[in-house]
Amino acid sequence: MTALPDFRHSRWAPLAALLTGAVLLTACGSGGDGTGAGSGPAKSGGTLTFAVGSDTGCVDPQQVGSNESIYSVRQIVDSLTDQDPKTGEIVPWLAKSWDIDARATTFTFHLRPGVTFSDGSELTAQVVKDNFDAVPDLGPLGSLAQGYLTGVKSTTVLDPLTVRVTFAEPNAQFLQATSTHSLGIESSASVKRTPQQKCSDGVIGSGPFVLDDYVQNQSITLARRTGYDWGSALWSKKGEAHLDKLVFKVVPEAGVRAGSLQSGQVDAISSVGRANEAALGGGQVALLRRANPGVVFGLGLNNSRPLLKDTKVRQAILAAVDRKQIADTVFPTGTAPATSVLARTTPDYTDLSADLAFDADKAKSLLDMAGWRAGGDGVRAKDGKRLSLTITWFPNAATNQPALELVQQQLKAVGVDVVLKQLQVSQFATTLQSGDFDVVWSNVTRSDPDILRSSFSTDLTNYYRLPASSLDSVLSGQAATTDTAKRRELVGQAQRLLVENAYNVPVVELQTQLAVSGKVHDLDFDSGSRIQLHDTWIG
Repeated sequence: MTALPDFRHSRWAPLAALLTGAVLLTACGSGGDGTGAGSGPAKSGGTLTFAVGSDTGCVDPQQVGSNESIYSVRQIVDSLTDQDPKTGEIVPWLAKSWDIDARATTFTFHLRPGVTFSDGSELTAQVVKDNFDAVPDLGPLGSLAQGYLTGVKSTTVLDPLTVRVTFAEPNAQFLQATSTHSLGIESSASVKRTPQQKCSDGVIGSGPFVLDDYVQNQSITLARRTGYDWGSALWSKKGEAHLDKLVFKVVPEAGVRAGSLQSGQVDAISSVGRANEAALGGGQVALLRRANPGVVFGLGLNNSRPLLKDTKVRQAILAAVDRKQIADTVFPTGTAPATSVLARTTPDYTDLSADLAFDADKAKSLLDMAGWRAGGDGVRAKDGKRLSLTITWFPNAATNQPALELVQQQLKAVGVDVVLKQLQVSQFATTLQSGDFDVVWSNVTRSDPDILRSSFSTDLTNYYRLPASSLDSVLSGQAATTDTAKRRELVGQAQRLLVENAYNVPVVELQTQLAVSGKVHDLDFDSGSRIQLHDTWIG
C-alpha cells in the first residue's frame, strides 16, 4: 500500500499549492473555531435540537445544495477525503492515501479497511466505482456532483480496496471535490435506487449518524451510528460520535427560531440575521460566524431572455446595485459587499471592486444608450415594451427577501421595474433546469475556484444560459492546469470576463452565522462553512 504523495517533491509541488493555498477562512464567536472552549472533559449522550429555516425536500447528500439541508444530511455520509478549514489541506478520510499522476489525469485511492455502511455492507473499491458511475444519472439535483466528474474517462477497481479514477484531460480540481458532501459515498443498495427514491426515503451511508426519520418540511432525525470508527483525520474524537441523536426542526420564521433558542426549546439555530443579533448575542448564546468561499450571493441572470441578451442592460443592472447598503442593512455583522463573482476567501479570488462600484448615473446612461426611455411612472420602455424583470427567490435564508426588496428599490431608481416571485426551496433546481426565469437569487459554496466552471461553462449544465464565448476555454483551462501561476491567471481572467460582460450580478458575500446555546460544545464549521457534528457534545 503506497503512502501519501510527498508534496515536497517538485513533481507534486504545483498540485499541493492548488490544494492548500489561500483557503484561509475565519470562524468567530465566543467559542472561536467551535463552541464551549474550556468547559471540561467532553460528555457522551443526549440530543442536539437544531432549528433550520427550510427543507429542500430531499435527504440525499449527493442531490442537496442548500446549506439548511446539508447541515443534517452531511452527517450521514463520509467522503474519500476531507479539507482542513484553516489551511485548505486535503487529508485522509475513507481513503487512507492516494496517488496522483504528474498531469492530474489519474487519481488512485487506497481505501481504509474495515469500513461498513449502516446496513452492514462493506466499503470496497467497487462501491466507490458504483457511486461515481451513477452520478450522471442523478438528474437536475445532482449538478454539483456531475460537474466534479465532468470528463471522467473511467473508474477502475484495481483490487478490493484500491480504485482509480481517470480523466480524459487534466483535472486539478478533482481531489478537493472528493472532500465534498456531493461526492459522499453511499452504499451499493442506495446507489441502485432512483434519484427520487433517494431524495424521499434517504440513503444508507457510512457516516457517524444514520437517518432515523424524515417528515418533509417539518423535521429530520438522525441517530448515532453504533460501531463507527473511521472518522476524518481532522476530528478530535476517535470512534463513535458523542451525541445519541440529532433533531433538525424546520422553523421558517427567523424570529421564532431565535425565540426557541432563548427559551431552551432548541440548542442551535441557523441563518441568524442582523435583526436578531442583539437579542441573541452574549449571555448563554454564542454567535458563530464563518465566511463562505465560492460564488457570492447575487442575481443569476438568464442570459437568453430578450431583455438580458443586451449587454448594456446587464451592465446597467450591475452598476445600479448598491452592494454596501444591502450588506450593511440586511446581512449579519461583518458581511462584505461582493468585490468579484468569487468570495474573497476562495483561492485565486481577484479584487474587481472598481468594476462593481455603485453608480446609478452610469446605469441610467447605459440604459439610455440601449434605447430605453423613462416613462411617466419612472419605468423605462422601448418599442412599447416596459423594462420589467421578475426575480425568483427561495426562502432558504431569512435575509433573501429584505435583500431583494432593497435591490428592487435600487433598480426602480434607474427605471427598471422588478417583480419578486417566491417559490419553494424544493423548486430551485427544477426552475434552473427549465430556464423559466428572468433572474434567480442564488449562490454556490465551494472551497475551489472551479465552482466558476460548474456554474457558468456552456459545456456543462449552463443553467444561466450564457452564450458560448472565450470564457469557456478559460474555465476549461483553469481546471486542467497544475501550474499554480497559470491557474491563478486563468481564474482571474474568468472573473473579469463574467463581470465585464455582466453575465452575473454579484451582490454580497455569504457569511454563515449560527446561534448556539452555551451548553453545546465543539460544534465546528467545515471548509465549506457547513457543520461537523461528530465531535459535538452537550454538557
